Amino acid sequence: MALSVGTKAPDFSLKSKNASGLVDVKLSNNFGKKNTVVVFFPLAYTSVCTAELCDVTAGLSAYAALGADVIGISVDSPFTQEAWAAKEKIQITLASDLNKTTIKAYDVVFPMLAGVGDTAARAVFVVDKAGVIQYAEQTPTPKDLPDFNKVKEVLGR
Repeated sequence: MALSVGTKAPDFSLKSKNASGLVDVKLSNNFGKKNTVVVFFPLAYTSVCTAELCDVTAGLSAYAALGADVIGISVDSPFTQEAWAAKEKIQITLASDLNKTTIKAYDVVFPMLAGVGDTAARAVFVVDKAGVIQYAEQTPTPKDLPDFNKVKEVLGR
């Protein structure tokens, strides 16, 4: 079961790949500055994940207007994430949890997805400027999408 509302969000430092190379993505970089929407998704290049992240990208300005940054996390390598993002025009920051430390810290491990191994479950968290979780949702199955309207509602409070 994913971490609950009111819990201090575990900080993370994960790798992301962009045109300038590998960079560190740290949740705590937003503490004191802005809220963060942390989106866990199982795997790049899958149909549901592609639809989800493309939809989030399409609404990126709405998240920015609500004072929030969005970080997508999967167990894919940063190189795979970069290629997928370029192909699908995904513009949110993607971070690689290749070692699965962050999915374990947030308790969102989906064991043996399609028999290929442990991945992130599909989940979303709103972490406020103080680093406290204000919204937490893990979907019943990887095919189900989180309620991003509720995410925006929480950000708008």
